[in-house]
Amino acid sequence: MSSHVLSKRASQTIRDLDTPWRFAPAATYDPDTNPDGLISFGLAENKLVDRELQEFARHVTIPAQAFSYAYSSGGGPELPAAMARHLNEYFSPFKPLDGSEISISGTATAMHEIIGWAVGEPGDCILTSRPVYGRFELDFGNKAELNVGYADTDPDSSFDSSVVQKFEEALAGASKAGRVIRALLIVNPNNPLGRCYPRDTLVALMKFCQKHSIHFISDEVYGCSVYNSSHPTLPPFTSALSIDPAGIIDTDLLHVTYGLSKDFGAAGLRVGALVTRSQAMHRAVKSVTRFHNVSGPSVAIAAAMLNDRAWCRGFIDKARTRMAAAYKHVTEALDAMEIKYVSANAGFFVYVDLSPYLKKGSSPGQEDPDFAIARKLMDAGVFLHPLEEHGPSGWFRVVFTQDPRTVTEGLRRLKAVVRPC
Repeated sequence: MSSHVLSKRASQTIRDLDTPWRFAPAATYDPDTNPDGLISFGLAENKLVDRELQEFARHVTIPAQAFSYAYSSGGGPELPAAMARHLNEYFSPFKPLDGSEISISGTATAMHEIIGWAVGEPGDCILTSRPVYGRFELDFGNKAELNVGYADTDPDSSFDSSVVQKFEEALAGASKAGRVIRALLIVNPNNPLGRCYPRDTLVALMKFCQKHSIHFISDEVYGCSVYNSSHPTLPPFTSALSIDPAGIIDTDLLHVTYGLSKDFGAAGLRVGALVTRSQAMHRAVKSVTRFHNVSGPSVAIAAAMLNDRAWCRGFIDKARTRMAAAYKHVTEALDAMEIKYVSANAGFFVYVDLSPYLKKGSSPGQEDPDFAIARKLMDAGVFLHPLEEHGPSGWFRVVFTQDPRTVTEGLRRLKAVVRPC
């Protein structure tokens, strides 16, 4: 079927598939079986915990009812309660959760789409900072048809409470242009900067949302992926759930998203969650849950993981220790190459500055410098996603939670490209 017989919205998303560099190529490198394959620094997965996940899943019994509708619809009765126990321990909510505040979906990405559909009309905007995870444009845009607007922020100013002024300016500019802002979205810990928002900044952002009657959405999928990076001045993780909203923001405007793809390295389980005390939002999610349910076997495995608190604590401790070692490994190599980066203490990535190696003075018709160096890197067998995070020109996200041999070889290939520049 040709696209001209489809709807306008379907035709638009089809065109997105052909946008250059929109989607990352698959990594094919293996140090033992395919040493000439492509190394990708673009996919935010934690490959350092694969063995623990495989061993745990091998001993999970999938009950017969897992193949029924009721078991997995909305996560069933067990998974929200299990997730509540986990979040109570690691996110320190101001009032303990019991599961009634949690709606389950197939991935946090799906939940973002539902939230966007629920809070705005087609053409409305979600406001966020930059740099930020670039796929939000797809999450909120493909079906909910919301736009993403960016405040004029940078890596140095994004986490200070004064960032509220940048959001005020962005909101005023949007209003002047006739665009309606429906929500403010943050990623905490931040992707791609690998830093956490201080409590004072979270409170200031909530007050900003209350002032303008817009939703505050905190994406906290990296909430447990915080490690000791020897940067004592970087703030620890503070969940928006830990802040009593009384006198700060209406609970109907406060929403946290979570999932198992990052903290548990289990993207393949396809489990996402919304944590909110807004009954209106839960009812909106419930009205479309049938399109976004988790599979029964995924519910069984996820609930087993979260209910086994001893295993869960040990798993997170191991993940944090390995992330810290991987961060040390990659930053020591970057230091030796004299490549600048943003110091971090969370997430799977480090944000690096390759701007000194961009081709200067490009003329009309020439390839954008960011895409040009990304193409050179691809030719050398290493993938970095150009301009994906909407940050300053020349900055790239490097995912380091991979086999150390893969990271070492990827940086060697990167060095071979940038050194002549």
